[in-house]
Amino acid sequence: MSSSLSPQRQDAAAPAADPLAIAAGLAERLAATAVERDRAGGHAAQERAWIRESGLLTLSVPLEHGGQGASWALVQQAVRILARADSALAHLFGFHHLQLAGIQLYGTELQQRNLLGMTVKQRLFWGNALNPLDRRTRAVAMPTGYTLDGVKSFSSGSVGSDWLTVSAWDEAAGAPLVAVLPTNQPGIQVEADWDAFGQRQTDSGNVHFDRVHLPAALVLQAPGQAPTPRSTLRSQVAQLVMANLYLGIAQGAFEAARGYTLESARPWLASGVDDVTDDPYIQHRYGQFWLMLRPAAVLADAAGELLESAFRKGDALTARERGEVAVATAEAKVLAHRAAIDIGNQLFELTGARSTSARYGFDRFWRNARVHTLHDPVDYKLRDLGRYALSGRVPDPTPYS
Repeated sequence: MSSSLSPQRQDAAAPAADPLAIAAGLAERLAATAVERDRAGGHAAQERAWIRESGLLTLSVPLEHGGQGASWALVQQAVRILARADSALAHLFGFHHLQLAGIQLYGTELQQRNLLGMTVKQRLFWGNALNPLDRRTRAVAMPTGYTLDGVKSFSSGSVGSDWLTVSAWDEAAGAPLVAVLPTNQPGIQVEADWDAFGQRQTDSGNVHFDRVHLPAALVLQAPGQAPTPRSTLRSQVAQLVMANLYLGIAQGAFEAARGYTLESARPWLASGVDDVTDDPYIQHRYGQFWLMLRPAAVLADAAGELLESAFRKGDALTARERGEVAVATAEAKVLAHRAAIDIGNQLFELTGARSTSARYGFDRFWRNARVHTLHDPVDYKLRDLGRYALSGRVPDPTPYS
């Protein structure tokens, strides 16, 4: 694929009339093979094709660029719906839209028009090679742009992607740049070497760069370019994708446990009841689960609405307003984190020994949550919330806050 910004193909996916209904149908389709695919790992080429064919990849693209112009609150709800069935594929879907958010927040009007328009017309699936903690990819300035060399880890969605968002460290400037490139650009090698015990189909391996030419026209944020409150919203899109992933995992674990309890679980011999659902201890535990899920969902929805409001303010967004988004997102993420870990673990105490059979695959909920919630330490979210509660201080903008 050429690195030109010009749209190349004219076969845009039809807009989705009811995106959440389409997401629910897609989730049902993914759920049918989720256990088997989680066990196998690797690249889910067919399932990624289903996501592409659904039309949902254009959800966050503004109407003026041919997309569906959905709010970020709605996009995040779609992530959550998919995560109930398959958090790995939901991760890919959410991170695709994260890359589109970056184009909207960093790109010039020309870059947005061409890149977003091309995304719609060519039904592009975006991945990333942007891990801000990994500075091994270096950028050297040249008259026509930059040369990139090095490697990027944790490159979610890179395998099977059409385009990548890339970050690279410019030693001369002492700062990173952010850019986009076609995944098949000469010199780019995507390594399918992701081997974590959870989120096994997120295509999150290493991406290698060997004297890759980066044209100046594809640089979204130049080294040392001063960020604005609006441009730093990208990290909030990312954090809210994660919050909804965790919430979707928690909801999926709850529904799996509930279904097993209703259909297959037996009352304990000392319970004195004939139906397991009449056991007060079982009822108590499900009540606890419910009280984990409900506030997490309310806060995730509220954070999505606040993020959308901040996006709409454009360059008028203030640092304080941006900080309030970060607070709301941290609240949602902490509760969703806890719900996913706790429900994914405790569900076995409600479903019993038989539910640990590999055919059910119930362990995937905890494994997926445990792996993904290590993305950045939740303790720092609690620190930020503590500062806010004590003194009204909002989080400082970073790639994670």
